[in-house]
Amino acid sequence: MSYTPSNKVRIVTAASLFDGHDAAINIMRRIMQSKGAEIIHLGHNRSVKEIVETAIEEDVQGIAITSYQGGHVEFFKYMKDLLDENGCGHIKIFGGGGGTILPDEIDELHKYGIARIYSPDDGRHMGLEGMIEDVIKQCDIHLNGNADYKTTLKLEEAKDIRVIARKITNAENGVVLDAGSKELGVGRIPVLGITGTGGAGKSSVTDEIVRRFLNNFKEKTIAVISVDPSKKKTGGALLGDRIRMNAINHPRAYMRSLATRDDNTALSSAMQDAIDICKAAGFDFIILESAGVGQSDASILDYCDVSMYVMTPEYGAASQLEKINMLDYADLVCINKFDKAGALDALADVRKQYKRNHQLFTAIDEELPIIGTMASKFNDDGVNHLFELLLKKIDAKTNTSFGKYHFAETAKVSQAVIPPNRVRYLSEIAENNRSYDQLVQEQSAIASKLYQLNGSLETLKESADKSLLEIIQKQINFYTEQLTPVARKLVTNWPNKTAQYQKDFYEYKVRDKVIKQEMFSKSLSGTRIPKVVLPKYKDWGDLLTWQAQENVPGSFPFTAGVFPLKREGEDPTRMFAGEGGPERTNKRFHYVSVDQPAKRLSTAFDSVTLYGEDPDHRPDIYGKVGNSGVSIATVDDAKKLYSGFDLCDPRTSVSMTINGPAPMLLAFFMNTAIDQQCEKKITELGLWDKVRKISADKYKYFPPPKYHNSSSPGELPEGNDGLGLKLLGLSGEEVLPKEIYDHCKQTALQQVRGTVQADILKEDQAQNTCIFSTEFALKLMGDVQEYFINNKVRNFYSVSISGYHIAEAGANPITQLAFTLANGFTYVEYYLSRGMNIDDFAPNLSFFFSNGMDPEYSVIGRVSRRIWAKAMKYKYKANKRSQMMKYHIQTSGRSLHAQEIDFNDIRTTLQALYAIYDNCNSLHTNAYDEAITTPTEESVRRAMAIQLIINRELGTAKTENFIQGSFAIEELTDLVEEAVLAEFDRITERGGVLGAMERMYQRNKIQEESLFYEHQKHSGELPLIGVNTFLNKKGSPTILPTEVIRSTTEEKEQQIQTLRSFWKRNENKSADMLQRLKAVAINNGNLFEELMETVKYCSLGQITHALYEVGGQYRRNM
Repeated sequence: MSYTPSNKVRIVTAASLFDGHDAAINIMRRIMQSKGAEIIHLGHNRSVKEIVETAIEEDVQGIAITSYQGGHVEFFKYMKDLLDENGCGHIKIFGGGGGTILPDEIDELHKYGIARIYSPDDGRHMGLEGMIEDVIKQCDIHLNGNADYKTTLKLEEAKDIRVIARKITNAENGVVLDAGSKELGVGRIPVLGITGTGGAGKSSVTDEIVRRFLNNFKEKTIAVISVDPSKKKTGGALLGDRIRMNAINHPRAYMRSLATRDDNTALSSAMQDAIDICKAAGFDFIILESAGVGQSDASILDYCDVSMYVMTPEYGAASQLEKINMLDYADLVCINKFDKAGALDALADVRKQYKRNHQLFTAIDEELPIIGTMASKFNDDGVNHLFELLLKKIDAKTNTSFGKYHFAETAKVSQAVIPPNRVRYLSEIAENNRSYDQLVQEQSAIASKLYQLNGSLETLKESADKSLLEIIQKQINFYTEQLTPVARKLVTNWPNKTAQYQKDFYEYKVRDKVIKQEMFSKSLSGTRIPKVVLPKYKDWGDLLTWQAQENVPGSFPFTAGVFPLKREGEDPTRMFAGEGGPERTNKRFHYVSVDQPAKRLSTAFDSVTLYGEDPDHRPDIYGKVGNSGVSIATVDDAKKLYSGFDLCDPRTSVSMTINGPAPMLLAFFMNTAIDQQCEKKITELGLWDKVRKISADKYKYFPPPKYHNSSSPGELPEGNDGLGLKLLGLSGEEVLPKEIYDHCKQTALQQVRGTVQADILKEDQAQNTCIFSTEFALKLMGDVQEYFINNKVRNFYSVSISGYHIAEAGANPITQLAFTLANGFTYVEYYLSRGMNIDDFAPNLSFFFSNGMDPEYSVIGRVSRRIWAKAMKYKYKANKRSQMMKYHIQTSGRSLHAQEIDFNDIRTTLQALYAIYDNCNSLHTNAYDEAITTPTEESVRRAMAIQLIINRELGTAKTENFIQGSFAIEELTDLVEEAVLAEFDRITERGGVLGAMERMYQRNKIQEESLFYEHQKHSGELPLIGVNTFLNKKGSPTILPTEVIRSTTEEKEQQIQTLRSFWKRNENKSADMLQRLKAVAINNGNLFEELMETVKYCSLGQITHALYEVGGQYRRNM
């Protein structure tokens, strides 16, 4: 397969709106480049309008999209409609989404005009390269050269971007421009040239300049021409600057990416033509951004009026500065990534070199045009200063002034999340844990000698002479003194411990409460089965090693589990639901938890909610409302979602799988729990008549919100007693005196149990739902934890530090574990740097892992508990509760295959067995049909039955430390533990977790491991039953779902209508509340404390967009 295109093929690649994982489309675009295509890669979470606007501005032949999160039919059709409406129907659309896009939907889309939707079976027959060659072949068309469009542009653009784009394409293709294309507008149009080394952050600096320009000069337009190098070997190019830019999708901005189409150049031969075309179109300001250049390159000077050189502090020795030509010519020098070590030294060196080059030996340093910036930081002061200087330079050199400007105040976030003196924290943990292991080894050797000497003394007591016995006793005394007090205690106390575990009952304390539990169960044969089995070692050294590295459940280092025994009557089973509107998911929750003593609700949200947006009629949003999760936009939605479950009952716990907008959803949830307490208090005080009167006054002119399930109108599901619905549309503080409301609030906050995922580091590493700038997202997380400490929220986890999504993106088990623990310790260091006490926040941290089929998954829990406990006890000097690492397991989604889906339950059963034997704190078993659809009621019951059967029927699971004592398990534990510590050292070498993220270390490693797995699967080296071996007589094709769970039109409309009613009744208050929220951000207050009030009057989307203004949006990376 080696198709060579005859035309220059340009393709836009992206993942659809509210879609997370970028790995698949990133791999696709790489292969397309290797086939000679020029790729404009937009990354994940892109709206139809953004993609279409990019495709037209870049004048491409094709668009390639991955769409996993539902709503794909509406998404692709809307894209086709927008292209056709704007006279660009020649741009072909290609897509794929695994098994989530059904064959009849594929047929429907093909008939609608989508060029090709590839199914999993297409992948099996054509292979990855075959599909990509098919895309390139269909895009290999010559574009019509006259830019004559019959329809008007309907994209609300200030200029006709189609005509500009086609003229630039003609120039690239060697067509000589007519005179009209070069007629200049009125007055001089300034051109800024930005150049610099590769990876210096030129795109981020450009984006920040564009954002400030558009925000300040409301009538002005801007064009950006960006150049990236073509590959000499293939002719392909990655035009990668757009992915870093958030400001460019704007009616007054135009951007065009050019490939050099030549080797050893930083600019395109069509550069001057492109500038002339943009000038003729009347843009007020033009920015050129060159490809990454070497030290000698200064070619951009031929094309611009004002030039800027972007560099970083990492240029090597100061003598290297003498070789940089641009330091002779640049009007502005920007030292970006100024948070790097040595930045101030770099600034001093560059200033010295600039003075030498320009003979300005007496100049004042501060007056030189050399600025330190952090363009990745939202509203950075350095970039503000750079922008100010730039405008002055433009005015001085071209006599052009754009008008007055000012910089809006934005959130105060710490410059360094991890203080510079703490950047080695992971290696310090590795050293701490290794030194503990070394001490254990040494102490165990001493204890063994003591055991042998004591044995000799006992044997020789009657027969040997006194002098020999004295020598032995001296040796015993000598070695006894070398034992640490802890080691001595562990050895001498062993007989008491064994006696304790022979008793019928075990008594222990949890938060000052005595728990008494049976120590044995009885089999049908009458065998007395111990719940915890102790080793039968006699040698003191062996006993000491076992207690120091393994120990019983509930004892340091918690290898076997964090609690002495599992809670009786509470399996670790989690009930998962998320579909349609809150009423439908509420019904599913009651269905899966009926007759269960403990209600452990796991909530999946639709992708609209996951990205912090509100439901809307816009097709690319509308299609996703209530699909692949539940739609939640307001506090009233949350009240309906959890109605009928007492959120303050110790047997109820709620898990919310949400990250970017986690603080808002958490505020919805906490207010729901508080208002449930208020309902109980109102009943107790007999105040419902008063409440009804207040409600009647409030809803005199609006219909009050109500619980309405379209499939069973007017009914509550079985098990729902209506708790949480009586204050729907009201807050407890509107109906209760302040002191009573405050009491209900504190009661709820201190009793509510559950977890919110909120792990923003893994979201970036695994390419998921990042919505805010990283620093601001971390500030929000810290604010939540601070609020938890201040309000004594002890039973709710402020974060679920997650490896599941890292594994789903392709990481192997060791990488998943190492990255997840490293992220966890990063939060520890960040919270400590904010002045929080380790024992105040560590108990609020929980973890979440995936369990696959690999051998390492059998020990993932015990290794993580052991590493965490050793670090917490000896590195951070934390108390016992902080040392106890609690974690949730979800069986692997990656091992759910769309072929022979019945076999998935076998895999899930084995993975659940791993988790239960490893004493996980809670477990979610995936439904076998999740590879092809949202789980059905029947498949969810089967998934729950898997773990119920293991917990209640499987005899060996009655013993709670069943895998302890296995040679294989102990060896695996040691191997995986050392592998994780070695990975900690590798991350430290790259500047800790955040430094490694900047270098894309985690993302690259995850992607490499993903490709390795896919290659092994494709070649058959990794046998997968029913997938690549042991196929049925039909070849085990992809299974089609018999029942497809999708949200109905009625549910979507109801969500939009409910949202609009919420807006309407709060319209007099919402703007003020959003202003208050922004003020708290600007003044560095606690945002979560304010969000607890904001959510009473504002919807999720309103809050998200208000916070973008003060905290900045996430900047995507390649």
